[in-house]
Amino acid sequence: MAVQLSLQRLVRLALLARAYAVPLVSEAQTTFTEQVTSVPVPSVVPHTNVTSHGPYTGPSPTTTGALSTSVLAPSIPARPPPPGSFDYIADGELHGDQPAPFTPSGGIGTNGSAPVYRVQSDFDYQSLALALYHEWIELDLFHWGLATFSVEEFEAFGINAEDRFLLQYMADQEIGHATVLTNMLGPEAPRQCTYNYPVSNVREYIDFNQKLTRWAEAGVYGFLPHLNSGPAAQLLLQTITIEARQQMTFRQFGGQFPMPEWHTPGIPQSWAWTLLAPYISSCPYNQTRMVWQNFPALYILNQPNPARINGSDVWNETTGAWANTLSTANVSSSELCINATNPTLDCPAAISQNRSIPLSYPGRQVFLQWDAPGQVVGPNNSYVTSTNVQEPKFAAWVSQLNVTYSPLHNVSLTSKTAYTIQPNVSTWAGDPAVNGTMFLALTDIDLHVTPYNVSLINPHVAALAVYQAG
Repeated sequence: MAVQLSLQRLVRLALLARAYAVPLVSEAQTTFTEQVTSVPVPSVVPHTNVTSHGPYTGPSPTTTGALSTSVLAPSIPARPPPPGSFDYIADGELHGDQPAPFTPSGGIGTNGSAPVYRVQSDFDYQSLALALYHEWIELDLFHWGLATFSVEEFEAFGINAEDRFLLQYMADQEIGHATVLTNMLGPEAPRQCTYNYPVSNVREYIDFNQKLTRWAEAGVYGFLPHLNSGPAAQLLLQTITIEARQQMTFRQFGGQFPMPEWHTPGIPQSWAWTLLAPYISSCPYNQTRMVWQNFPALYILNQPNPARINGSDVWNETTGAWANTLSTANVSSSELCINATNPTLDCPAAISQNRSIPLSYPGRQVFLQWDAPGQVVGPNNSYVTSTNVQEPKFAAWVSQLNVTYSPLHNVSLTSKTAYTIQPNVSTWAGDPAVNGTMFLALTDIDLHVTPYNVSLINPHVAALAVYQAG
């Protein structure tokens, strides 16, 4: 494997080396580098720094709505497990002849056939294309923050030069992610777009990053085991594990505990696309279109605000729907946890941060408002929000391994408002199910679903949002 450093990275490393008065590369390292740099290196997907940001202002789209062919049924019915699902005896013994030494019988893709790293179905293509849309926005978003906010603004929140270099490096990682997905999708793979971010300062920027990387991560976990192409799933798995580390890093940048949950949830592709599309302004002509649904926006009127000392004592402190990104616009300096002097209340960037006042708690009233369907969103305003639900009756809390329902109260179809009570449930003893950066949907029934079939809930979703439980 070649060992190479780009000119830009060499410059950055040189600046760091000068700051710490240490040599950049030793003589021995230089000799080794010269010996191995002749090995050919695969090229990355073409990319640029996006220069235009903001809401879409172009002409009305000529094509609207999700990509579609003949639809065979209004929904996929729930069925019993496939025949033979309980036949295997899980007793720790071997029950079949071994195909090779030290190798048990069974498994998928284990017969020695050469792997083919490409999509094998419409499901594969649309799922990986969705993941690629996320990689492109993250590449731009990470660069955009570094270019938009000053050193002083970052350092006011405890994000120093080395942290900012990590942010730059995470942007570099997205180049590799976009390259892998583009290669597996082929010539019609989605390309870079222009974007619109709901933030105006560093704290809001960090919060939007940690929410976006969570739904991008959870979106892949939702479809990864269902891909027809096991080899494509393998490469995407090795990509999304980096996404998970990025999400944890942004929580640390925001002064939040890095991983308050024991399990990371998976969500359907239509949820990930719903949460992403509003922040894409425009895309190139003839861009690959998505098949996934765009659900109406859900506003959490008292969305917990991690920038506050008391993050649960809030009202209308978000920059908009879907992501419900925190806003600091109406929070006084004395109420910002970054300014707290008590170590149990403050929230500077840190590897780990314990805060004595929880962001949310069982029994908390959560006040909700949602949009009507029919709103145009996404690239070039060419997608339209839709739902089958006439009247929502439940709040579905999607976190860890659970989907937990709580009834809606005071439902008004005129103002499209209601409230619910945050449930008191646990995944396991000692592990509150409602925790971390999670998802909240309004539904018309309390359908029983589990992590592997959670997409069956889609026909019953009225609106969707990210909920900051912890």
